[in-house]
Amino acid sequence: MENTELLLLHYTMNTKESLYNLCKNYVDNRLETVENIIFSNQKALQSETKSSAGDKHETGRAMLQLEMEKAGQQLAGISKMRLILAKIDLLNTSKNVHLGSIVYTNKATYFLSISAGQLKVANKPFFAISLFSPIGKLLLGKQENDEVVFNGQSFKIISIE
Repeated sequence: MENTELLLLHYTMNTKESLYNLCKNYVDNRLETVENIIFSNQKALQSETKSSAGDKHETGRAMLQLEMEKAGQQLAGISKMRLILAKIDLLNTSKNVHLGSIVYTNKATYFLSISAGQLKVANKPFFAISLFSPIGKLLLGKQENDEVVFNGQSFKIISIE
């Protein structure tokens, strides 16, 4: 391998690894938030005492139960995101877009992983998107110079890492 190829591989790995770590931090932060909500709701459920206003008490408990169910669904989503991140092989390179690819287009740059929104690496914007998102589905399996149309706009794939 020539020096330029080694430098490019090093840059690509650093960028991909940085994006991966940002996604992992995103999931960890969401988990911490949901765990705090659950803890807070459990404390509220335990400390609530039956007052003379029985209906008010029951309504409060029902609302807390709904919040707990919602938090449980969020935990399930976080588990799915962790599983997806665990499947990413940072060393896997391919001419086709796959899980873990960085896709450079003439409109934006995407990291196919989880839906974590816009991330910045070396002051450059990247969009962390899921394979199951509309744009992720369109990009999956495509190659350099392929074009996709999303929301009436045409995107050309410039390169894939």
